[in-house]
Amino acid sequence: MSAPAHNSLPYRGDIDGLRAVAVLAVVLYHFGLPLQGGFVGVDIFFVISGFLIGGILWREYDATGRINLRNFYIRRFRRLAPAFFTMLLVTTALGWVILLPFEFREYGKAVIASTVYLSNLLFFRQAGYFDTASEDKPLLHTWSLAVEEQFYIFLPLLLIGLARWRWGLIGTLVACWAASLVACVLLTPVSHTAAFYLFPFRAWELLSGVLLAIWGHTRGSNWRGHPALSSVGIVMVSASIWFTPAGPLFPGLLALPPVLGTLLLLSSGTRDNPVNRMLTMPSMRFFGLISYSLYLWHWPVYTLASALRGAMGLPESLIWMALSVGLGWLSWRFVEQPVRHARHLTGRAVFGGMAVASVAALVVGFALFTRDGLPDRFGPQARVHIAASGDFLQDWSRCRIADSGPLDGLEVCPIGPDGPPRLLVWGDSHVRAMKEGLDVAAHEAEVPGLILWRAGCAPLFGLRKVESAATPAQDTACTRANKQIRQALPTLDSLDSVLLIGRWSYYATGEGVGLNAHDRIALFPTDRPTSTGTQQPQLLAKAARATVEELGRHVDHVHVLRQPPEIPLYNSRFAAREAAHAGLPLAAPAQIESSVPAAAIVLRGTLSDSPWVPLADEGRITFLDTWPYFCADGLCSAVQQGQGQYFDNNHLTNSAAIRIRHVLRPVFAPLLAEVSMHGASDG
Repeated sequence: MSAPAHNSLPYRGDIDGLRAVAVLAVVLYHFGLPLQGGFVGVDIFFVISGFLIGGILWREYDATGRINLRNFYIRRFRRLAPAFFTMLLVTTALGWVILLPFEFREYGKAVIASTVYLSNLLFFRQAGYFDTASEDKPLLHTWSLAVEEQFYIFLPLLLIGLARWRWGLIGTLVACWAASLVACVLLTPVSHTAAFYLFPFRAWELLSGVLLAIWGHTRGSNWRGHPALSSVGIVMVSASIWFTPAGPLFPGLLALPPVLGTLLLLSSGTRDNPVNRMLTMPSMRFFGLISYSLYLWHWPVYTLASALRGAMGLPESLIWMALSVGLGWLSWRFVEQPVRHARHLTGRAVFGGMAVASVAALVVGFALFTRDGLPDRFGPQARVHIAASGDFLQDWSRCRIADSGPLDGLEVCPIGPDGPPRLLVWGDSHVRAMKEGLDVAAHEAEVPGLILWRAGCAPLFGLRKVESAATPAQDTACTRANKQIRQALPTLDSLDSVLLIGRWSYYATGEGVGLNAHDRIALFPTDRPTSTGTQQPQLLAKAARATVEELGRHVDHVHVLRQPPEIPLYNSRFAAREAAHAGLPLAAPAQIESSVPAAAIVLRGTLSDSPWVPLADEGRITFLDTWPYFCADGLCSAVQQGQGQYFDNNHLTNSAAIRIRHVLRPVFAPLLAEVSMHGASDG
């Protein structure tokens, strides 16, 4: 990641050792070794980069009063571009063989974004419930390179813009540092993904290194410092690597220890002490020298190996990690070094080569994106599951966050024609999966509707949940949203019907099944701080009855969609990979099953249905049965008529939602009858 010092700066082996600490922390963390905060290696890199680049630019500015942008960018291109484009070429070739079309299409977007130094913006915008997992993004690691490249634009231009005002320039750098730090700390609790990915909130880390370099240069520092500073620095860095928790609290204040620790180590890096002797060991300097190439290669190796092999144990992870080190060394030895030290390579040739490589990468990325990841690479058996794996993207442009009224702060999504909503569809992520079918059915019936959904949040009153796949804040938001919907019902005068959709088996049993059996959810009454001792199925049934009674006081019709049968060992992406990789060396053995005997899931089906069957028998609800659309002759299947119907083992695809929309006829029939009667009386 960080470039080595320009020739005008003396070589410091301790910095290579510090690079080694950073890159090894990141690599070990990504390959699953128990370094809870290994990702802070990126923060260490940022500080080193700021220190070196800031030092180079400040020395030039101090000596000449100006910055030669052309020479600066030639050095950057020589250092960074060859290894990057080599990695991109190899990763694209392997992606052609390994990545599914949906993944390859998204990879094409990442190729474009990383080539123009905007991949951090891309990955920030991609965060979402059904987004591709991080291990499916071979270029995810380029977000940090984009931050550094944006820094390489920001800092020289700032120095040039304020070159005539030396102390004003320093004051501006300090002000930018302080503003970035404060913004990072304040934004992290609100949007930690923005604080994590975006340059303005990471700039303070790079500027910390810049300001240290300026301070040292103006004082004529020999960077000998004091042994205690090195000791404190290595303790702070090590503790950050071992103990910093990933998640919504980072970066924020948690990024301060690794940054401060790195500054302390840099400030005392040339003194002979135990810490610096450790950092300058040959093995540490080796990893420091190859750190940029190792960083470039390790993540594509991990992601592509995971796509080919599936989950990896520690022994296999070590093998792939060793391959990453080997590729990093080869890249450093035969790509980085030759180009960087090629005397015959003129500045014009460097810019020309950079332009050609960039245009080629943009063309490839554009082709992959516009041609949907080239699905024709694979045979018909794989394409069934490939189509299902990409059949969940939807148009949510009509959705908005209500900023007034009883639903203030909730995301509301209209379906059907415009107009006051007659139907409220309320539920969890199964509503999201059914959205296209709901929208088509509402348009066909010419009935305006409204969707309210929240992942992992049962559409029931009087319950709170604690879920393994959610944060405490998300659990609390679920309870608050359901309470707000309850309070809003009397004011939603246009509503005639409510349709409840949810993964009822999950709430009844408290756990997932098959491929997501590790997921857990516990339900509790909202009016009691602890459990009542009631079993979860009974608690769910009680909440279901209370919710239906409450809804019945405000609308004429309450409908409940029977949860489609779960196919425990099915996942469209995994199934597509198994079919696409069949016959490839090292391909993982097949584990996916696209069908299940109905008898094998009858218990979960019974628990799923049990809260609703008595209410249907009493005429309080209409229970809409989805099972006949997926089960026949005692077998339930994720593939119907040669078309994939499930995204994972419980969420339907858009095609399936549209195909089964006729199950919703009882929802719209009474609304159509009312429209007809109103029309007759008006005439």
